[in-house]
Amino acid sequence: MTLKTKLASLAAAMMLAAGGTAAVAAEKPAELNIGITTYLSGSASVFGVPGKEAADILIADMNAKGGIGGVPIKATYIDEGGGGERLLSEYRRLVDGGTRVMLASISSGHCGIVAPVAEDLKVLNILWDCGTQNALEEKELKYVVRTEANATAEMVAQVIYLMKMHPDFKTLAIVNQDYAWGRDSRDIFLAALKKFKPDVKVVAEMFPKFGASDFSTEISRLQALRPDVILSTSWGGDLDNFVRQASQRNLFKNSTFVLSLGESSLERLGDALPEGVIIGARGDHYWLHPETKDDPEHKEFIKKFHEKTGAYPIYPTYHMAQALAGLKAGYEKAIAANNGEWPTIEQVAEAMHDITFKGYGREITLNRPDGQSLEAQLFGVTTSSPDHSFKVLKDIMIVPGELVTPPSGVNSFDWIEKNLTPDVLNSDKLATF
Repeated sequence: MTLKTKLASLAAAMMLAAGGTAAVAAEKPAELNIGITTYLSGSASVFGVPGKEAADILIADMNAKGGIGGVPIKATYIDEGGGGERLLSEYRRLVDGGTRVMLASISSGHCGIVAPVAEDLKVLNILWDCGTQNALEEKELKYVVRTEANATAEMVAQVIYLMKMHPDFKTLAIVNQDYAWGRDSRDIFLAALKKFKPDVKVVAEMFPKFGASDFSTEISRLQALRPDVILSTSWGGDLDNFVRQASQRNLFKNSTFVLSLGESSLERLGDALPEGVIIGARGDHYWLHPETKDDPEHKEFIKKFHEKTGAYPIYPTYHMAQALAGLKAGYEKAIAANNGEWPTIEQVAEAMHDITFKGYGREITLNRPDGQSLEAQLFGVTTSSPDHSFKVLKDIMIVPGELVTPPSGVNSFDWIEKNLTPDVLNSDKLATF
């Protein structure tokens, strides 16, 4: 090789090295802009507004402690109540304005819309609350992760709790919202249930429209059928309306109700919700969590939230806490790996696939190619309390996420069929309180 050739090769190598450095260098911003989608209008706002209130509290606390890597966080909110088309338009508008981090969404249908868009736009998107397993299952997305469980973990754990509490039921009816979450959760619940009770008879499957306010038709049919168990994975104002109307017509007297997302409605429903109803929390989210209720940071969050809203935290507020904790963990890991320099969004997205973090429940693990977190699940039964005008939970069980979550790359229904067995009911990993 001639001297000229050697010099040319050296120059090319130096240019490549410089280019490589530039590719991983990012200017430290004055503030970290993030977009958050949540329901600020419509019946689901009883669920979405508390999520925003929690975000305001949590972000203020994080900024008071230096933000993320010394950079304060600034949040912009998008209302999911306007529908998917408007959501996507607002999402793109924020990204076009320079926002590279999004916490989206609550609705399972909306998560299905934004996940592929985030990949195309190269935006870090944290699925902060939606449940559908289809958003990530059998995929390996670069920019999209979920900081909470999916429908599979939640429904399988719900079946485990039902079997522990009421193993002898024979008939079941389902009343779910008519969209992705309602139908996905129904399918998973029934697939898991039939591994324990293959002879269970499903006497009705009803799917009222999302946002419905009148459930008289469904309740009349349930009164005639008198199923042993009535399952509803509905949430927000839909669930509240269904429970109030069912209570007025004494439907709770004839059947055991299983409300998979009922934790978020306990305080709002007050006396309309009777004792003996099985309640799920979409994670181990409960302001009276038996393991963390006396934790100083958890107590401080409860205090601030109650002072701000006049209510106690519900599970969307805890999902928001996990999303922000996960975002912080991802950035801190990426900064450390980048020798203390501010990372690119690609570096943060990569780091987000291998982190552990904690909200106000058990620690969350996110270390899978599919970006799906492992989150524990909490269940209980409603009971009256002399200290509150609404029902609290007794007979609490916490199911660890690793017990009910399929491995990365494995289809939920294949995993249920091949790996879920009644032996799980005897697992020493099931914690009771």
